[in-house]
Amino acid sequence: MKHLTFVMSLAAVLSLAFTNPVEKAVAYKVDVAGSAVKWTAYKVTGKHFGKITLKTGSLEMSKTKLGKASFEVDMTTLTVEDITGEYADKLKGHLLSDDFFSVEKHKTAKFVSTKIVPNGKPNGFSVTGDLTIKGITKPITFDAIVKNEAGKVKGTAAIKVDRTNYDVKYGSGKFFQGLGDKAIYDEFDLEVSLVASK
Repeated sequence: MKHLTFVMSLAAVLSLAFTNPVEKAVAYKVDVAGSAVKWTAYKVTGKHFGKITLKTGSLEMSKTKLGKASFEVDMTTLTVEDITGEYADKLKGHLLSDDFFSVEKHKTAKFVSTKIVPNGKPNGFSVTGDLTIKGITKPITFDAIVKNEAGKVKGTAAIKVDRTNYDVKYGSGKFFQGLGDKAIYDEFDLEVSLVASK
């Protein structure tokens, strides 16, 4: 009887293995031209926003599971889009300067995933990884929606970044007193939209 039970159990396991094969992960290269990164920063009196161009990126995904994700942005391409003319040029120059992102010394910023798990939402994942800005690397976690459609992987993520973790302290109430309406909030947002193909 025990032998029969063992045989039946083994058959059930083998049947499950063959009917539910392990999904094979495939590497996808991010289409830089078809992808985008938008930044939004906030201050007491309002906000500013613009874009940064992707330099490289890659995703590793099976049919339904995201395994790895990484991308690098070219900080020299940073734009300001909520204002125009002289004021936009002035703000851009300030953001590129040592007061903020020291772009002459640190021309790129990058993210590399270390752990990705489903978050319970349709096509949703909780992504943890290392974000490097100004040569400083810190762990960060955010939610992403990633779909595998018609041979392409499309993903979006909203990432909230505390700039003071990366030695960007200008106008921060954490480090300077009496700023009043000149204060700039520590957190800024990145909206990342990636399209990748084999």
